[in-house]
Amino acid sequence: SSSLLEVRVGAAFSGKYKSPFLANPGTRRERVNALKDAIAEIYASTFKADPIEYRKERGFLDFREEMAIIIMEVVGTRIGDYFMPAFAGVAFSDNHQRWSPRIRLNDGLVRLVPGLGTRAVDRVSDDYPILIAPGQPDLPVNVTTEEILHYTPTKIDLINMRNNCFETHDVQDILCECGEDYPGISNLISVKDHDTIKTKALINMDFDKDECIVTFDRLFKQTDFLPKIKGLLDLLAEKMGTPVDIEFAHDGQDFYLLQCRSQNASPENSPAPIPQDIQRSSVLFSASKYVTNGLLTNISHVVYVNPEKYSEIETIDDLKAIGRIISALNKVLPKRRFILMGPGRWGSRGDIKLGVSVGYSDINNTCLLIEIARKKGNYTPDLSFGTHFFQDLVEAEIKYIPLYPDEADNIFNEVFLTRSDNMLPRLLPEFQRFQDVVRVVDIRAATVDRSLTVAMNGELNRALAYFTAVPTAITSSTVFTEEVHQANHWSWRLNAAEQIARSLPHKTFGVEQCYVFGSTSNGTAGVSSDIDLLIHFMGDEAQFEALNHWLDGWSKSLAYFNYLKTGYRNEKLLDLHFITDDDIARKTMWAVKIDGVTDAARPLPRDDEA
Repeated sequence: SSSLLEVRVGAAFSGKYKSPFLANPGTRRERVNALKDAIAEIYASTFKADPIEYRKERGFLDFREEMAIIIMEVVGTRIGDYFMPAFAGVAFSDNHQRWSPRIRLNDGLVRLVPGLGTRAVDRVSDDYPILIAPGQPDLPVNVTTEEILHYTPTKIDLINMRNNCFETHDVQDILCECGEDYPGISNLISVKDHDTIKTKALINMDFDKDECIVTFDRLFKQTDFLPKIKGLLDLLAEKMGTPVDIEFAHDGQDFYLLQCRSQNASPENSPAPIPQDIQRSSVLFSASKYVTNGLLTNISHVVYVNPEKYSEIETIDDLKAIGRIISALNKVLPKRRFILMGPGRWGSRGDIKLGVSVGYSDINNTCLLIEIARKKGNYTPDLSFGTHFFQDLVEAEIKYIPLYPDEADNIFNEVFLTRSDNMLPRLLPEFQRFQDVVRVVDIRAATVDRSLTVAMNGELNRALAYFTAVPTAITSSTVFTEEVHQANHWSWRLNAAEQIARSLPHKTFGVEQCYVFGSTSNGTAGVSSDIDLLIHFMGDEAQFEALNHWLDGWSKSLAYFNYLKTGYRNEKLLDLHFITDDDIARKTMWAVKIDGVTDAARPLPRDDEA
């Protein structure tokens, strides 16, 4: 599938429509019929409930969606009854899932799997891809033997040529069946030898007896794969003018680029606006280090493990009890509507004084994990960045924020957390004696019908958690609404353009007609996008000067409004283009947008003067 929304900057429709694999065996007629069925299946998928609901959520119901079909040869090699690439995956220009403070946003991210890349593109519940930052290849996600074994890919997707179908197999079964014929296999796997993991030359491998593990260790350390991926991502981002994500495959000899699109597509992973006009009393916390992207809304509960009280616990049994409390709360609180806040290194397996002793299954229903580093004298403790279960957080799309409340620019409303009613004794009465350590706050009850929003922006390196009113109905005549905090940055801009046109004294300034075009008109405006206005001007120099002065006030005011709502600074927000009757007659660059075929200028309503 290749629809307009799938390739559109500002949309994230990858995976919403069908993209079937065909083994392509049989007679010519059978193969043509199978191809026709696959094409029909793709077209039919545009009418499925999932993409339509997704369009509704993202404000694209009125967008005229059109579907094209791309037929591509599958990259790979036939090995016995199977056809597959040696490995495949996806790569991103920007790394929004940093597991170390040394990893920068532009170090990128690669998700890699053996076989077809479907398990790297689509998040699956029963397996993991290998993650690595190509700009920091010496900083692996998983370090210990236990972590490497747990997060190794154990499944492989392939095409069964005998059965003419797409299948999933255990990696170990495929290696035992055809490991020696698998292209480049020594670059993909390592071998577990007692308590260590090491690479082996192909001649020394015994696929029937060795415990083989997919690590891509030799690929990363002994080939130029990662530098090439990083160079490719940088080049494509430069030429496209935006961070990109790519899909690729490798047949053991050659690298194939399969797809490239704008990375800043998914609203869940896009930089969220950071409003500047929130009263301090409505802020729960702010953060300004190692911030990722995302927007979490309608959060109903906060679970707060008080760092000071936690540090005062004297026995190991009581420290472990805090972990059991978190595990129990994870089961009873609303799924993906509560956040966890606590000291230091969540999931610490050594000194559990450093952080709450939990595993991933004890926190898997939260939407956000926050590690708090409180200063002790001149010392600020290190945080784990969720590395004890980082890859689980990534696959489950659970956000992570490191919080340094003692830094000057940060806000931390600990009074709200410690003085609000604590639900713990009512939820888990058997743990009542720990109510000073673990606090469970119902946001709506504590704030009188408000919920918590957490906005995260990796570009600004800022996060803000603030209380918001429960949404109410908004009339269509409202010009500036709270939707500016959400993803529809184009909507309020369009309303503003219409308001400008209505209030403009056209005759006084010699204006025939105003138009809007570009990202505001086509619904793709981002947090810092300007508003493109096209003005058909018919006046004299004095009128032109007065018109520019009038519009300049609007432009500066809108830029300040946008800053208050998003945290992005623009000197002006209007991008003005003037045309005359002569320009229209000669069809100059801007004039052709009137009645244009693509990106046509939209006429704005006007209230004519008497």
